[in-house]
Amino acid sequence: MKETKLYTILPDYISTPDGMAIDKDQNLILSCPNFADDTQSGIIVKITPQGEIKHWFDVPVHPETGKARNMGIAFDDDGYLYICDNQGWSEKEELLYKGRVLKIKADEQGNILSCVTVAHGMEHPNGVRYRNGHIYVTQSYMHPQGKENGKLVSGVYRFSINDSDIKISNTLSDPNLFCSFITENPNCQYGVDGIVFDAKGDLFIGNFGDGAIWKVECDEKGNFIRKYLFAKDPAALQSTDGMCFDDSGNLYIADFSANALAKVTPDKAVERVAASGDTDGLHGELNQPGEPIFYNGKIIVSCFNLVTGPDKVNTGHTMPCTLAYFEP
Repeated sequence: MKETKLYTILPDYISTPDGMAIDKDQNLILSCPNFADDTQSGIIVKITPQGEIKHWFDVPVHPETGKARNMGIAFDDDGYLYICDNQGWSEKEELLYKGRVLKIKADEQGNILSCVTVAHGMEHPNGVRYRNGHIYVTQSYMHPQGKENGKLVSGVYRFSINDSDIKISNTLSDPNLFCSFITENPNCQYGVDGIVFDAKGDLFIGNFGDGAIWKVECDEKGNFIRKYLFAKDPAALQSTDGMCFDDSGNLYIADFSANALAKVTPDKAVERVAASGDTDGLHGELNQPGEPIFYNGKIIVSCFNLVTGPDKVNTGHTMPCTLAYFEP
């Protein structure tokens, strides 16, 4: 397996790093929901190609909760940043159905020039990707829908970049629901999470609890045609969090629960390529990987470093937080 190395130690104003994107100037943009410290709110950080870390901007807080809990992020062609504000991630009752998708334009100094709420009322918005005038958002729970045969329902939503103030019903009848999924694993009822397009424009979705990668076929206008199971191997891939492709068409997946990274080749072979035990990550070990990104020839990995449980290698939160990397 690959040896992961330390990419950077993050400043102490970051207690939970998560989603990543690359801006037009080839800076690495890091979304930090800061779930581990309830006194903190969510921020967006910029890391230059030279490794300099800058606080870019505070994510506008929810008017009712006074916090932002930003997870997945993605840029469109015009430099607008789409942000999944996952207010309900903690599952606290007072935070449910307050999730938002925000569209933000900020200048180099971090001044917010515009902020549009694309959608609101979501229970658990998680990952986001942009393609051809639309954004695609994973929602890991759809609670009002309940469960089908005792199994969790989750889904992918599709919005135009011109949409605003859409109230989400969290049901299968919601007109913005692109496709839905069932999580079969009774021991990890957590739904779709990772989302990525390949170079050809095909959409791939990770069902976290099942450790399964799904491929979604669309027509030339981006409308849903069908979905099918693309790859699954429980021995090599336990859970599917964030995902990315490299230049060779290999799909890399953050195996959040197993403290590992997996690779799926174009011919659907699944391989665990890196793994760590319970660690603080300060020497480059994986510390509950949340999302990988292919950046300057490396796979950079954000270390979420927070969730514990019987199916998790991680046993507690540590500071400071880190990013790890390896060369594919």
